[in-house]
Formats: sequence, C-alpha cells, structure tokens
Amino acid sequence: MWEVTVKYQLGKLPLPASPEIYLPKQGQQHLISSLNLDEESVAQLLNLPLLHRYPFDRMLICQALQHDLTIVTLDPAIRAYSINVL
Repeated sequence: MWEVTVKYQLGKLPLPASPEIYLPKQGQQHLISSLNLDEESVAQLLNLPLLHRYPFDRMLICQALQHDLTIVTLDPAIRAYSINVL
C-alpha cells in the first residue's frame, strides 16, 4: 500500500481509482492479504548484503526471508538475493 500510494502520488502509477479504494477491492477480489512489517522481518536487514539500496525492495526481501515467501519480480538486483523468486 505504501509504495503504490507513493508512486500514485508522484504520477508514476496510474490507477482506475485512488489507492485507498482500489487496493482493498483488488485484495478482496484476488484473495490478497497484507503482511505487517514486524520486528523479526526488520531484523533480517542485518543479514542482507548491500546488493540493492531501494528501501521498499529491501523491506520486501526481509519479509520474504522471515516468512518464507516468494517474490515475483524481473528486477535483477532483487533476484541476486538468496530468496524464493519467480
């Protein structure tokens, strides 16, 4: 929600409705739930090499590591980490 809202405000992500309306509807429709940024996930930062400096992406990488999740991305910097990536 955070990154989408920032990109929407900057005009870099057009959406059919504002994020606070559009994202919850899409989440319900596609059975997507939010994942809280918990302390254990943030602690994963200590284990990350500085392959990627973008904070939003590093947050996602930490959550993927902590919760054994898969990230779907074409970004080679994210794919360089030892995480599940599609």
